[in-house]
Amino acid sequence: MGKGPVPFVNFGKRAKDLLHKDYNFDQKFSLSTTSDSGLGVTATGVRIDELFIGDIHTQHKSGKATVDVKVDSDSRVSSTVTVDEIVTGLKTSFSFKVPDQKSGKLDLQYLHDRFTLNSSIGLASAPLLELSATVGTSELAIGGEVGFDSTSASVTKYNYGMSYSKDDISAALLLADKGETLKASYIHLFSPTNAVAAEVTHRLKTKENYFTIGSSHALDSSTLVKTRFSNSGKAGLLCQHEWRPKSFVTLSAEYDPKVVSSPARFGVAIALKP
Repeated sequence: MGKGPVPFVNFGKRAKDLLHKDYNFDQKFSLSTTSDSGLGVTATGVRIDELFIGDIHTQHKSGKATVDVKVDSDSRVSSTVTVDEIVTGLKTSFSFKVPDQKSGKLDLQYLHDRFTLNSSIGLASAPLLELSATVGTSELAIGGEVGFDSTSASVTKYNYGMSYSKDDISAALLLADKGETLKASYIHLFSPTNAVAAEVTHRLKTKENYFTIGSSHALDSSTLVKTRFSNSGKAGLLCQHEWRPKSFVTLSAEYDPKVVSSPARFGVAIALKP
């Protein structure tokens, strides 16, 4: 674990990753390669029903700078330039999309042993502004985030919460959606190969409650099995196998009793890195 508190966006991330990361119910294929000069290229294709979409992502690292460029099947181009440690603890990134002329954005992240600051500023005549901050230690932190639309002079979001994390457990409590939703998450690692996690959501206005619980178990050094269940009756299963270093085959399945016509859905993802 790091020395300082985690950024606000990472509150509850460990539990969320166990419950949701790598679940995929389409057909996905990706191929990645890296040259000796530091240029990485990843080609990805996804089939969703009868629709096929894809993109090519290149990344080049040189010293403290990283340049990412992605071109998708609709000829849209996304670019990000990131510079680490302009001063100690500061990361700066500039991103834009073509042909969207209003997509330019400047992101700043500052990490300190006792606090973190993140800001995002739209590079337009009437920009969107977002700011988040946390204070505390690597184990216990409190923080919040706020968004502001300068066009309408209105607050677009405000959320705040607290996070507690150690090597074997992590918990987070958030008041989100402008104070209308209470979210709690928890993950417990019983061993390096076994873990359980849970997320609970309570809508304060409607008094509705939702929850998802899940588990993760490593069968061996190359095979991982995850399960999850929700209060709506959905049940999910994932099996991921590393058949060669950094190359994975992931199978996902989910059963939803509320979908009468087709309650079960399946997906496969193949990621190759020669």
